[in-house]
Amino acid sequence: MSIPVRPGAARPAARPGASDPLAPLLDLPGVREAADGARAGIDRLLGHRVLRRESAGVSTESALRGARASAALAGVDVPLAELRAGSVTDPVVQGALRASVALGAMVETWPKAPGQVLARLHVLAAADLADSGDLGRPAPHAGARLGGLFSLVTGATTVPAVLVAGLVHGELAALAPFGVADGVVARAAARLTGITRGLDPKAVSVPEVGFAELGRDAYADALAGYRSGTPEGVAAWLVHCCRATEHGALEGLAICESLLRG
Repeated sequence: MSIPVRPGAARPAARPGASDPLAPLLDLPGVREAADGARAGIDRLLGHRVLRRESAGVSTESALRGARASAALAGVDVPLAELRAGSVTDPVVQGALRASVALGAMVETWPKAPGQVLARLHVLAAADLADSGDLGRPAPHAGARLGGLFSLVTGATTVPAVLVAGLVHGELAALAPFGVADGVVARAAARLTGITRGLDPKAVSVPEVGFAELGRDAYADALAGYRSGTPEGVAAWLVHCCRATEHGALEGLAICESLLRG
């Protein structure tokens, strides 16, 4: 993977005055501006008055909408009302839902033991899609690159959290370490990264909806750019992730307004 800053090069911690291996990402075309836009969108959401008393309710609805959108990106699009009513049995949707609602319990573990969390996410996402013996077990080819990803998750960096989430998302989706439900796992891990790194600590935005609104084709094209490893491809992917985050913040605002209206 020949990207300007390899995730595998991330240090366990960034010492004062030490070079940050991810910093050059901010110099890629459009990335800094897109990250600023994503941060501004999330900040508008976090300032909504409903979150002073209803953040748990917004987070619960966000998890539901995020699961639906993640399943749609995996090719299974179901009405939100049916999902809310509990009438959807499709295994892709159910796996996305299980992974989404479980993220809150993984917040403390993710920055310390990402491999453990990824295995759990795969068990939840692929329970009805893969053989039980394959659940939570990455393929041998994924080993070295997953090690780099784990260093990225556990290490410190000065770049915005939305970009770290984008790298986590891109690495897992491109690597497909499990072979089944990798996209759902990648999107869940990216959301978890945003939560733990302070982008959206209340888990009230819905980045998965942002990706879905931008379209499956655009998602696939941006991911292909990331896989290419070129600076242009990586930049396009990160900008796409930032724009999806902005859209996801708007979805969170819509949830807040809905609760405000009762």
